[in-house]
Amino acid sequence: MSRTGKACAAFAALCVIAVASYADAQQAPASTRVLGTVASVTGNTVSVKTDAGPTVNVTIPDTANIVRTAPGQKTLAGATKIAVGDIEAGDRVLMLVAGDPPTAKVVVVNKQSDIAAKQQQEQADWARRGVGGLVKSVDAAAGTVTITATNRTIVIHITPSTIVRRYAPDSVKFSDAQASTLAAIQPGDQVTARGDRTGDDVTADEIVSGSFRNIAGTVVSTDSTAGTFTVKDLMTKKNVAIKTTPDSDLRRLDPQMAQIIAMRLRAPGAGNGAAASGANPGGGQTGRPYGAGGAGGSGGGGQWRQGGGQGSPGGGAGGGAGALARVLQRSPQIHVGDLHKGDAVMIVATSGSPDAATAIRLLAGVEPMLQASASASQSMFSSAWSGLGGGAGGEGDQSGEGTP
Repeated sequence: MSRTGKACAAFAALCVIAVASYADAQQAPASTRVLGTVASVTGNTVSVKTDAGPTVNVTIPDTANIVRTAPGQKTLAGATKIAVGDIEAGDRVLMLVAGDPPTAKVVVVNKQSDIAAKQQQEQADWARRGVGGLVKSVDAAAGTVTITATNRTIVIHITPSTIVRRYAPDSVKFSDAQASTLAAIQPGDQVTARGDRTGDDVTADEIVSGSFRNIAGTVVSTDSTAGTFTVKDLMTKKNVAIKTTPDSDLRRLDPQMAQIIAMRLRAPGAGNGAAASGANPGGGQTGRPYGAGGAGGSGGGGQWRQGGGQGSPGGGAGGGAGALARVLQRSPQIHVGDLHKGDAVMIVATSGSPDAATAIRLLAGVEPMLQASASASQSMFSSAWSGLGGGAGGEGDQSGEGTP
């Protein structure tokens, strides 16, 4: 299953965990939990790839209480009884088991089809009600986060019911995002949120923040076996060791498209935000490249407009970043072995250390863009990364819910 098509299993897992207390109340203290994704079903034996890593084979006797509940449910209200034969590979399950070999007493199931439908709803909601950008300021007392997005300043209001998460320092997976607080959000962080919007005020249902790093540079060396490469950062003039993981998304931009974007970046007003201001109010998120000085981020990206309509999560209306996000989704994926010494690349990475980071997304074939405006190109790519759903639901292991 593709990276962007993975089901929102983490959301399902949260649902399952929420009902676990009910199940525990019905069982002996010796019961243990098995939480994960069904790998296979053979008769009344279910093989579960657990979230903890190991695969466990569990016997489900006829006396077990097996129920199906919808993703997002926090109680067993509305749950329906099902049989072992109704459980399929790809379903999410929470089992209360005892004995050796493990025998299930209670099985709570989120069907894969229900998870997929939930994911589609979440993605549509992020597109419809999502905003995102770089944090300008945080007022913990007022419960607000002010972000900059293209030529706008948006105030995100946090309520007691708002889900607040933060990406792990060295993880590219939204499933690793941890419960957090408003106090953890700092100026310069990247934020995506979804909620009800009135003008430039958003009351957030959910907000996800993270400290990420933008790197633009040229490839110095590669090690395809290790999945690593070294890039010389154009800004610091220092080498940075980049690690990739199965969740890293590496793509190459079509040469003709790179030239088109470069021409837009060279247009009058590009690089100082003026182009975006006139062309795409409320467009995709932008801002300065992390750690970069110079002009603000849209860099004419808002002027590069391919159609309109709603953007991706964190993006608002379509524009420079939103259009680039759509282009990137159609761009071919590559591997470290496809990179060559001297190739120009743009990278969104974990914060890592000054001389090392883990790639979240990489875009090769960007020489014309960097020549036109390295600052604007980096900012547009950073915004487009969030538009692709980096995180939060586009991960490669059925571990995202929705897509921040």
